[in-house]
Amino acid sequence: MASAFSVVPPSLAPVAVAQASPGLRGTPSTSPAAASDHGPGPVEGALDGAWSTLATLGGAGGALIGLSAAAASRRSRRLRLKSGAPKATVRRVATVDVESTAASDARNEEMEGLAGMSGGAFGGYTSSNVASRRVVPSDAQREGKQMVKIVYLVLESQYQASMTSAVKMINKSNKEICVEAVGYLIEEIRDPNVCIELGNDLDNSNVFLCSLIFVQELAEKLVQIVGPRRDKLDACLCFPSMPEVMKLNKLGTFDLTQISGGPMGSFAAQVKDLRSKSLAKGKPTSGGAFQDSLLRLVRTLPKVLKFLPGDQAKDARTFVLALQHWLGGTPENLEAMVLRVAGGYVPSVRAGAIDLERIMEPAVLPDSGIWHPLAPVIFDNIQEYNEWYENVHCTMAGIPKDAPTVGLIMQKSHIATKDDGHYVGIVQELERRGARVACVYTGGLDFSAPMTEYLADSYGEGRVDSVVNLTGFSLVGGPASQDAVKSKEVLMKFNRPYMVSIPLCFQSFTEWQNSSLGLHPVQVALQVSLPEIDGAIEPLIFSGRDGTSGRTIPMQDRIAAVATRALNWARLRKKENADKKICIALFQFPPDKGNVGTAAYLDVFGSIFSVMQELKSKGYTIDNMPQDVEGLQKAILEDSEASYSMSDLNVEYRMSVDQYESLCPYSHDLRENWGAPPGTLNTDGKDMLIYGKRFGNIFLGVQPTFGYEGDPMRLLFAKSASPHHGFAAFYTYLEYVFQADAMLHFGTHGSLEFMPGKQVGMSGNCYPDRLISVLPNLYYYAANNPSEATIAKRRSYASTISYLTPPADNAGLYKGLKELSELIKSYQGLRENEQRGGMIVNSIIATARVCNLDKDIEDLPGEEDDQQKVTMEARDMVVGQIYRRLMEIESRALPMGLHRIGVPPTAEESIATLVNIAQLDRPDNESGPIRSMPRIIAESVGRDIEELYQSSDKGVLADVELLRSIVLASRAAVRSMVVESTNSEGRVESVNPVMRDVFSFFGGGSPWKKALEENGFPDADEKNLRPLFQYLEGCLGEIVRNNEVPSLMRALEGQFIEPGPGGDPIRNPDVLPTGKNMHALDPQSIPTKAASDVAFVVVARLLESMAAKGENPESIAFTLWGTDNIKTYGESLAQVLALIGCRPVPDSLGRVNKVELISLEELGRPRIDVVCNCSGVFRDLFINQMNLLDRAVKMAAEADEPLEMNYVRKHAMEQAEELNISLRQAATRVFSNASGSYSANVGIAIENGAQIDEEQLQEQL
Repeated sequence: MASAFSVVPPSLAPVAVAQASPGLRGTPSTSPAAASDHGPGPVEGALDGAWSTLATLGGAGGALIGLSAAAASRRSRRLRLKSGAPKATVRRVATVDVESTAASDARNEEMEGLAGMSGGAFGGYTSSNVASRRVVPSDAQREGKQMVKIVYLVLESQYQASMTSAVKMINKSNKEICVEAVGYLIEEIRDPNVCIELGNDLDNSNVFLCSLIFVQELAEKLVQIVGPRRDKLDACLCFPSMPEVMKLNKLGTFDLTQISGGPMGSFAAQVKDLRSKSLAKGKPTSGGAFQDSLLRLVRTLPKVLKFLPGDQAKDARTFVLALQHWLGGTPENLEAMVLRVAGGYVPSVRAGAIDLERIMEPAVLPDSGIWHPLAPVIFDNIQEYNEWYENVHCTMAGIPKDAPTVGLIMQKSHIATKDDGHYVGIVQELERRGARVACVYTGGLDFSAPMTEYLADSYGEGRVDSVVNLTGFSLVGGPASQDAVKSKEVLMKFNRPYMVSIPLCFQSFTEWQNSSLGLHPVQVALQVSLPEIDGAIEPLIFSGRDGTSGRTIPMQDRIAAVATRALNWARLRKKENADKKICIALFQFPPDKGNVGTAAYLDVFGSIFSVMQELKSKGYTIDNMPQDVEGLQKAILEDSEASYSMSDLNVEYRMSVDQYESLCPYSHDLRENWGAPPGTLNTDGKDMLIYGKRFGNIFLGVQPTFGYEGDPMRLLFAKSASPHHGFAAFYTYLEYVFQADAMLHFGTHGSLEFMPGKQVGMSGNCYPDRLISVLPNLYYYAANNPSEATIAKRRSYASTISYLTPPADNAGLYKGLKELSELIKSYQGLRENEQRGGMIVNSIIATARVCNLDKDIEDLPGEEDDQQKVTMEARDMVVGQIYRRLMEIESRALPMGLHRIGVPPTAEESIATLVNIAQLDRPDNESGPIRSMPRIIAESVGRDIEELYQSSDKGVLADVELLRSIVLASRAAVRSMVVESTNSEGRVESVNPVMRDVFSFFGGGSPWKKALEENGFPDADEKNLRPLFQYLEGCLGEIVRNNEVPSLMRALEGQFIEPGPGGDPIRNPDVLPTGKNMHALDPQSIPTKAASDVAFVVVARLLESMAAKGENPESIAFTLWGTDNIKTYGESLAQVLALIGCRPVPDSLGRVNKVELISLEELGRPRIDVVCNCSGVFRDLFINQMNLLDRAVKMAAEADEPLEMNYVRKHAMEQAEELNISLRQAATRVFSNASGSYSANVGIAIENGAQIDEEQLQEQL
């Protein structure tokens, strides 16, 4: 049945999909298209009746071209009540307000405009623009009336239709005034031309209105535009926004910047106090907390202020009422708001022309509630909603009582303004697919409140089976600033799969569709990155905007995807484990039998065996499971019946070309690159081959390779790359033949998430979306690689589960290097003996040259230079330089084998990790500053560790030896703690809390104190050691917590996976324990102040080191990597800024969206030119930071400074003259791969031995 709620262009009409259970799947022999010809299933048939009122509104066939979904929803409710449809016998909480005749007429005009609009196939999705948001009264409407002009600026355009209707209602029926209104969206003022247009509109306006301005950069622009004009405006109303925007408020005596006494001053003080509390201690809490507190204040103040004398109280009350009208959102509310402000504060309106006493009071929906498009009321009680839903709606719609229930979280503003077409669409889609729904909303920015109040039990656990946040924002904080701690706490208790779906806010449908980037960068930051930190999964877009009315329009194919994926997650809670089918995908790169089952730092087959054992213990149906890891590996890698040379992997299924083409709806699109199926990959020439082995309901499948390995030049010349037929057949088999309930991609990493398509915000034509289709996707990913894990989350809808990477330990010495170390030890005992000491140094130098250390050590004496003839100090310096280099080699970190999921680490692995953690100072630790072990030990012998590092780097022999002793003592101290928790097998399964055992300190002190004494450091400060070892003990507990397998089991049972940061567990132990749904970081938070401080030190040392060698660089090249910047919170990014002589400037909410030049006087050196090559992952995650870098370079290039002190400007001016381009063009220094590409693929071309010459390689690069 076609949706009755969306304007779907024919070219976007979704392919009908089979309704065979489970989910959207058809049978192996039935195409999706063919299956849809059988007519609606039982639930669909019943729902045709339930939604028939809505469907018939569009005329024959139910099409609603030209009729907004919101209008259809409203008319449906009125018709249901009028037609005598059954009503629930529940308390009426809030009635759906009936439109006035004027409102109805105004909206009919709007609908007529919609019906007649044009613009091609995608005209219905074109983003609204300033012209379509400008309402000008006709000459007839102006006659004899006073003109009032209003300019409004908002985050989203859902208020456009209501404001347009309100103004038209005034112009049509009010006899005293007429109104001109023009609206802007906040993102539009990035365009300088729009800024000029906005300023021109304000110059002849009476009233300015804005709301929800929380992007610092745009808030500052707005203040620059409105600020100089504020005093000339009759009224300036700024509803919850950044502090600097709120200060623009002016309504009579209402002025937050000036009022200090009386009732008005009390209100201003309370508003300021709400914001200041959210910024306490430099750690902003959520903007949601601020807005929710403000709304509570707004609800109570009018009653108090009404009875207080004076203009201040009157104006304060008017402001609060205006805000209530705004939050009410309906045309009637906005009409009353305009009349109230115009009649009271616009001098050109004749005194008494508007009877302020007769203006309606704000008519608002409850701040939160339970909503359903077919319900007669809005409920404030889940029991009453369930009574109506169960007894009335589900009975009429034929929805089974035991159907999975999906919770939906919505914004009140869309419901209040009746801009709810996308909400209606997704409710309808879920119910058509047999799900029950429970929709909750709030008017604040803390969306966790209605979720826990209505959708959770008294313990906070969800009553629904999965939940989708349709606002697109973080659970607590919305677009302002999130409270991730509270969000995580709520979601962990709620314990249900949590999806956040995204309405397009900052771009038109056409812009999104044509963009290889996909989502607008600002929207990625606000509506993808921040929700991911909460633990959100699957950032699918589900709505766009109509170009004329500004109303939200559902994207039907995307809504179908969201609904089905949410339902499939919910089904995991309902289905018995014995009946669930799970696919585990292995990878093979490069494509070769010897590489099957490879993943970064992971023992893949050993880990899969552990997972399968746990699955079997949980009741999953596993037949003929091998007895050991070797048997499992043999079952996958060997096929006794193999008769083709391509591979002898086990073939689980042969898919005919006919079956493949009938099941795979996009198979024809692959012909451009791969010809007709079966193609040449994963085929025997006749059938498509699905490699792997099925063990009952568990299928271990080998993911096909990308396909270009043998023909890398195709990457250069094929502009519309696609997966090959074999790759498509693999995922088609999983969905339609094996009919998997979920799949698990095993290890870092496969090819799915790197397939062609948009970077973020997939369309139905993007290959990762097409391939994964509706399968819940779990993905074991290395904890130290959050950047690529983030790509998997965003492009293949993966719920990642982090696994521990093996710890890095010292590489040690071997052969000649070991001999060299022994010689140095001998010298230390004989250094004062001129003859024997000199002879040993001669041997040390000769051995060092044999080991090629002379290439690393400048000015190493030759073998002809007899060291018996030089001073002891000179010999010490030579030995010290060699010893320093030897220590660098010995202490190089190398991974200790491979990690096996589900197996606790060995004691040696734990020690290696903790020794590295103990190397770092942690001044920002929540429980108090922690000093590093080397620092504590160095101070015990009267040395500063930084000075010791520097002197060791210079080759001072005594300090090189002291530093080595400190390293050995640190390891001994850590070992003394870990040994307390080591079992008989040499592994750490649980932690014996040494810190809590007071008696362990009797009779000689703590074990680590004793270890330090035995290693020559008896005076180490126990007071500093105790918090360090308490911290290390906590880290050890996190290291050995076995969450990797339990997290997988919980996810397969439809539970929430705990979110957590990815990165280096040494720098950030919050990465531990593993088994978390990994996220990167808020891209607007870097570089942090700590990262910037470190960067300036590093840059200073770099320039000092180069200057000591007589080098004074004018330009330096950087490669910026995504993972590195996540691990270091933007240190390399900050290094680039430091070289240029710029510093990041955080806004009042702690977000970095601005840079400023450091004066040359403060910098004390020339600005260094930079060239940045950003990896594809960095580009995807930190595109805002790329803009920040570009801005910094251009600011430096345009600074009027001496060229000898500004190499950025010097080189840009030279290039501008040479290339005959502008200075700004010449100052382009930040580059990356083309959108959607993650490599120049030169390595692949070389590795595969392609016939490719140097010129072609250069062109490919």
